[in-house]
Order: sequence, then structure tokens, then C-alpha cells
Amino acid sequence: MKLIRFGLPGEEKPGVVTDAGMFDVSAFGEDYGERFLETGGLERLSAWWSQNAGNCPRVPDGVRLGSPLQRPSKIICIGLNYADHAKETGAAIPKEPIVFFKSTSSLVGPNDDLVIPRNSVKTDWEVELAVVIGKKASYVEEKDAMSYVAGYCLHNDYSEREFQLERGGQWVKGKSNDTFAPLGPWLATRDEVADVDNLRLWLTVNGKTMQDGSTSNLIFKVPFIVSYLSQFMTLLPGDVISTGTPAGVGLGMNPQVFLKAGDVIELGIDGLGTSKQKAIAWKA
Repeated sequence: MKLIRFGLPGEEKPGVVTDAGMFDVSAFGEDYGERFLETGGLERLSAWWSQNAGNCPRVPDGVRLGSPLQRPSKIICIGLNYADHAKETGAAIPKEPIVFFKSTSSLVGPNDDLVIPRNSVKTDWEVELAVVIGKKASYVEEKDAMSYVAGYCLHNDYSEREFQLERGGQWVKGKSNDTFAPLGPWLATRDEVADVDNLRLWLTVNGKTMQDGSTSNLIFKVPFIVSYLSQFMTLLPGDVISTGTPAGVGLGMNPQVFLKAGDVIELGIDGLGTSKQKAIAWKA
């Protein structure tokens, strides 16, 4: 299944996407969050849909899409997980995954505006495959890891490089501004993605291609990442793991290129849809 949430910020309703379009499943009676996933919500929704699809209204054209998930307990990111991206930034290939957090308050819908933070001059883009956890995971073996995955989303891991790299401390400061985590358009359940290790991902700025890569080039693959993280923290249903970005970020260019108000960023991943953000300046 492909799950969406639609409507005004804070008032999103649950929906599904099929070949026939987008449909409102508010009558199912649950939003897509931790409780939904930990109680077998995907299976229950699938069974409910098979009985009630004909009674579900279409989602109106042009309606805003929110994040396909309610705010998760964690957004966990893996840094430098493509060799070409590590090379362009002058970093060594990691021997173990580089792990950092992104504030959950940065989560927005896939087509919401990107707000360039106050005093920012180095806001950058990163198209990424996001993995959504489907059940509580602690000390998971790699061979069992995929059974803990609910599905996948498109994610733009926006980064303010000065905050991230030049202000000391951890990367989280450059990753957590409001609007820095547009997720979606949908959550595609695991069965919707035939080969997660062979997905094209791309990003353009003002129509110019900046990133064009494949998940086949991930250094650390999805099962390893899930198992690895579960050794250090309990992963909860709905947690988002963003798996890293390929080459083509503004930081790695010569001269470097960063976003400014008015820029339009578009991105996509095979089977996970596309999203589009317009950069606007922060204002009080």
C-alpha cells in the first residue's frame, strides 16, 4: 500500500494512493503513527480497504499533502553513506555508520516551502531514501532486520552547512531547522519496493540536475543499518532512518552553491514519488 496524509498542517487526514488516484480513509478511524504501526495497522488497513474501498471518497485535487507519518519519536540519519559523496566533501569512507539525529520538529509535508533559517548563508540539499520502522526493534540480527521495516519514503535532508560544520559540536544544529525534513509524498510499504538496493534517486535546483544516483551505491545497506542502530537504541514503530545522500550537494561543488529565496528544489526516488519545495526567506 501507499499511505498519505492530507490537509492543513496539524489537521491531516489519512489516505491511500492506488492506480485509480488518492482516497480518503478517515472512516478507518486511525492516523498513521506509532500506535497504528505497533498494533498491526498496515494489515488492518489493508483488510479494511478490501471491504470498504468503494465507499471511500477521492482526495480533492490540489489538496496539500502532509508528512505520511505523524511526528515520529526519532529521525535518525546516516552520514557519508555514499562513497562519491564522501569524496566530494573531502571526508574519509566511514568504517562504521556515521549517526546523527534530526529534530522531529523539522518534519513537514513533501511540497511545503523550505524556510531558509535566520542568518543562514549555506543551506544545502540532500535527496535520501528514508526507511520507516514498523515494530519495536532492539538488538536485531542483520538477517532479521527487514522484518522490522514497514516501508520507505522520499526525504530531503536539508542542511545548513555553516551551522553543521563551522559552529562546533554535533551536526544536529545544521540539520534541525524548521522545514528541513520534507517527507513523502507517500509511505510505500515494503512489498511495494521490489529491490531497495537498486533505486534511482535524483534532485534538481531550478531545473538543473544536481544529484543523480542509485541506492546500489550505499556503503551500508538497509538491513545492516537497522541492525546496527538497534544495538545502540530501541527503534520504535514510525521511527525514520534517512540513509544518506549521493554526490551532488552544494557543499561539494567548486565553487560551492547554496540555496537562496526563490529557488525551486525538485526530487524523486523510483517508486516513492516526487516532491517539490520552494525556498523562502525566514521572517519573524
